[in-house]
Amino acid sequence: MNPKKYAAIVSLGLTMALGAGLLPAVAADASDSGVVEVFNHAITNNVGKSLIAVEVNYKPGEKSPSHWHSKTAFIMAYVVSGAIRSQIEGESVHVYEAGQTWYENPGAHHVISENASKTEPAKLLAIFVDDTTHGALTTFDD
Repeated sequence: MNPKKYAAIVSLGLTMALGAGLLPAVAADASDSGVVEVFNHAITNNVGKSLIAVEVNYKPGEKSPSHWHSKTAFIMAYVVSGAIRSQIEGESVHVYEAGQTWYENPGAHHVISENASKTEPAKLLAIFVDDTTHGALTTFDD
């Protein structure tokens, strides 16, 4: 399936999850740092695939270590609040602000993922389309 079709599926799934109230676990305090899985459901018309939503909260100036994403996961990221600086290996650095999205292909090496602000928290929602029996969604570099 091509990335545009995956992005459409992920966008539809996110819209449905939000509209149905299936993402109630979003932290009320965006200043908390951490990663929390907020949704995980098999895609009934795509046997063997699941839609997984992960909330990532960054404190001001906080960074994630460089990491790899699952070789079987297509990812769409949505900035909920603040601004996120991101770079996939071999691509340019981008700053995404609240309301903006981007996608990452399976096996992407995420070399920069950080809060673009030193004074304000930031939050993103990462939506994975992955095998239902997937391994780790993210593996940090040594």
